[in-house]
Amino acid sequence: MEYMSQEGYDKLVAELRQLESVELPQVREAIAEARDKGDLSENFEYHAAKREQSRLLGRIRFKQRVLANARVIDTSRLGSDHVQLLSRVEMTNTDTQQHMTYTIASPHEANLREGKISIKSPIAIALLNKQVGDTVEVNVPAGKLHLRIDKIEMT
Repeated sequence: MEYMSQEGYDKLVAELRQLESVELPQVREAIAEARDKGDLSENFEYHAAKREQSRLLGRIRFKQRVLANARVIDTSRLGSDHVQLLSRVEMTNTDTQQHMTYTIASPHEANLREGKISIKSPIAIALLNKQVGDTVEVNVPAGKLHLRIDKIEMT
């Protein structure tokens, strides 16, 4: 089961609709056009279109499986006394005094540019169930981080 926000669920549904109603028909049309050009054994356009169709069908099946197992979290029932999925966490690196803010998101919603990290990431795993004022030590590829939780709020 995959827990996610309503926003993340809606985004996945929109991506699936785009794939099924726009991109897949375009690829099928490209296959038909390439087929009309004759000999399929040496037709690069046909083989490229078939590969693209296979890739798209794989993405569609993947998104369908994710949505079939998705459960939208009711954020009104969640508290902000400890870090959990959909928590927005403000913290300070105690070694460098650098401040950072991340939202703990499902792996399908994670996007570092938006400040959303996967609940399966080392930082999120270390922060889970911690409270304001707690300090955690996180092993990351660059070494060890010492983070102090300054604020927790629900998104």
